Amino acid sequence: MTITQRIVTVALCGLATVLTRALPFLIFTPGRPTPKYVQYLGKALPAAIFGMLVVYCLKDVSFLTGDHGLPQMIAIAVTVGLHLWKKQMLLSVAGGTAAYMLLVQLVF
Repeated sequence: MTITQRIVTVALCGLATVLTRALPFLIFTPGRPTPKYVQYLGKALPAAIFGMLVVYCLKDVSFLTGDHGLPQMIAIAVTVGLHLWKKQMLLSVAGGTAAYMLLVQLVF
């Protein structure tokens, strides 16, 4: 990749980032109410993305060989426990990830 291609790539990535962050403020002005479908998406998408992450993380786990998916199941239990306790998605994901990494590196 030439230097010109690199500059154009970085510029386009920067423009796309700015547009995706500014576009909602341009579309949904403070004087108008937010449409119902956007409010619905705001409530439904976090859980859907969390579910998709679980499916993606477990897609290659073999429950019939090796450690039978124990590190993954323990990490999921930690994630669910943290989420039920604190109800903070970032803490839940970080705690589950840390639990999984500790289990894989130190136990299994």
